[in-house]
Formats: sequence, C-alpha cells, structure tokens
Amino acid sequence: MGQPRVVVRRSLPSEPAVRGSASLFLTEAERQGVRAGRRMLYVGPEPASEHVAAGLRVEPGTPVLARRKLLLAGDVPVRVATSFLRLDLFADTPLCEPGFLAPSLQARIEELGHRFGRAEEHLVARPPRGDEAATLELDAHPGGEAGEWVVQIVRAAYSADDLPIHVLETVCAASRHVFDIVQVSGADEF
Repeated sequence: MGQPRVVVRRSLPSEPAVRGSASLFLTEAERQGVRAGRRMLYVGPEPASEHVAAGLRVEPGTPVLARRKLLLAGDVPVRVATSFLRLDLFADTPLCEPGFLAPSLQARIEELGHRFGRAEEHLVARPPRGDEAATLELDAHPGGEAGEWVVQIVRAAYSADDLPIHVLETVCAASRHVFDIVQVSGADEF
C-alpha cells in the first residue's frame, strides 16, 4: 500500500542559486514541476547527536538549537530536514523563533555577522530510526519492521573564519528520491 509513487531529485552539491534561495526544497521541486509543501515540526533546544556534535564542534549531548521541518511532494512526505545551530552563538536571536524565517535561514545567519565560507556533505543510506518511518509514512515489512530505507545527508557549514555555524541533517525517503551528483567544471580532468 503506502504512499503514491513520487520521485524528487536532489542535486549534490546544491547549485549556488538553489542553495541561496528562500527554500532549497521548494526551488528544486518547482524546477521539477512538483507541487511542494512544507510544515514546521519543531523549533527548540535538543541534545546534539554524535554527527551533529562533530559538525558543530561541540560535545555530544550539548544542547543545540533544532529547526525541524517536513517536506512534501504533493501531499506525500519525502524529507525531514533539521537545521542545527550552536546555542552559544544563536540563543536569544530571531533564529529561535517558531516558524519559517524570511527571507531565509542563511540570510538571517549572515545578518547576525556570520559569512559562509565552506561546507562538507556526507550521505549515508540506512534503516529509519525512531519515528522517521512513521513521519515519512514508509512501507513496513509484514513483521512490522521498516521495509524502506532512508538516505541521510549531513551538511556542515563553516564561516569564512572556519567557525562551525550550521549543520543541516536531511533524512530522505530513499524510494522517493534520485540523487544527482554534479561535478563542478574545471575541478577535474577526464
């Protein structure tokens, strides 16, 4: 049974024009002719997992700001994207307010004096954890265990002076995505 068949594309790395838009997902979906939606699930502190802590250069378990949203193609959930930010840098700022930020999260971070310098992305395919299968409405095997896997992309962004300022964890329903890996021209020889 499960959800209707829907496939969205995700480019790695994201094109600069897409990355700098108000919403990476909404911009990507519009380019693909997909009716996109998003719903904010949570904004508040939570303990940093190991991979988030590594990206933000804090100890695991350290409270960080989480901004979690569900991304939909049509009415089908396809991704859960969570931005993690260091509370020592961003507590008591507009980034802690509920809802979506205008014009974008990246613009609001820059308004607070942090200029982006570089980013690292890591992609891992794995079984869903916690409530990911339910949130993404993934099909399960008859025994109840998750049948569909997810693809987790963790993007750690650092300021121009190498300060870790943002980790974006995107958990994608694997059967609903195609990942295009793009090589920047001039970066390699064939």
